Amino acid sequence: MHGKSALALSLLAAFLGPASAETPFPAAIAAPGETPVITAHAIGTQVYECKAGADGKLAWTFREPAATLTAGDKIVARHYAGPTWEFSDGSAVVGKAIGNAPGTTANDIAWLKLDVVSHRGSGTVSDVDMVQRINTVGGVLAGECDKPGTTRAMPYSADYVFLRKG
Repeated sequence: MHGKSALALSLLAAFLGPASAETPFPAAIAAPGETPVITAHAIGTQVYECKAGADGKLAWTFREPAATLTAGDKIVARHYAGPTWEFSDGSAVVGKAIGNAPGTTANDIAWLKLDVVSHRGSGTVSDVDMVQRINTVGGVLAGECDKPGTTRAMPYSADYVFLRKG
């Protein structure tokens, strides 16, 4: 193994700690005491809008997600502005980000921890109180924008873990 590769693996192992059956989460998005209810894989887009920032300069600003979530080979939910996750059984949750950790590469949106701030319906996520977004791929929009109101959608995928206390 080359020196740089060995060093990178050593640093990665030190950061992740001992191997375990569960995905090691960065502290900022860890959810101790929470139990997974369902984990679903999302494929969709992160939608951005060209807007003037506080400094008056135009920049891409995140507007909303648009994704389909699957568990196994079955579509189980859709994900949209709110952020909202609406399941096919009629249950839904809206979250508010309370923690984040960088994605694996500069092109990957952040991993998130979200508190559930509202519930709707009865079903899969009725008793969920937290959501984690992990294993993100893509979704970051870089570069300049020059026309206010213009939107762009960047493809992404992620896993969403829906958790409840206990």
